[in-house]
Amino acid sequence: PVKMVSLNADLQVRGAHGVSVVCDCLLADVQPTADGYLILPGGMPGAQHLADNRHLADLLTAHHRQQRPLAAICAAPFVLGQLGILDGESATCYPGFEHYLTGAAILPDGVVQSHHIVTAKGPAFALDFALTLAANLRGRTCADNIRQGMLIA
Repeated sequence: PVKMVSLNADLQVRGAHGVSVVCDCLLADVQPTADGYLILPGGMPGAQHLADNRHLADLLTAHHRQQRPLAAICAAPFVLGQLGILDGESATCYPGFEHYLTGAAILPDGVVQSHHIVTAKGPAFALDFALTLAANLRGRTCADNIRQGMLIA
């Protein structure tokens, strides 16, 4: 199951392009599981809002300390970088945000898996990012079946 989480006091969130979505729960109600990913979406100013949220920072840091899976795409890997979570890891991000990935080995790849952390460069790599997470959660066969069903070469 996937839960979209609002950082606000309201379940409705407006994205960078003005698209509104209704989230499933508020951040205060999140109880991460040991095998579940905490996934940070990209885009600005949303990624900055993620970085500015102290409760989220504490949640991400605790998840990381327990070697639980984390993922971030586009600008959002900078949140992990600022928290020191990428120190000693390989990572990628949207071009121009590399200097925020403190301690990381920056790779040019679209998707980078480094231990329990998956990062992706941006929207063009969203499907590969999602399939990497699916493979990690449900196995390569599941991810390959999804890929084939979506007619992805």
